[in-house]
Amino acid sequence: MTNIAKALIRLREERREAQHQVQKLGEAISVLEKLTRGSGITIHASSSHRVKRVLSAAGRRRISLAQKARWAKLRQMKKAA
Repeated sequence: MTNIAKALIRLREERREAQHQVQKLGEAISVLEKLTRGSGITIHASSSHRVKRVLSAAGRRRISLAQKARWAKLRQMKKAA
């Protein structure tokens, strides 16, 4: 056999081994993804990331005031009835 033929055989073997390793990595990734799906924490490079949202104090205050206004309106409707 010539050196080129030997090199081709070796390269094909390495490619087969690399494909096998990629397959094993894919299986490991899918197992880990299945484990993290139930907990609500998912981190995928290809999909959207779940980031903890932070609400500012001003935003929290606006929500609080709006809810208090809804309660006050409800109380007024109960008194009128």
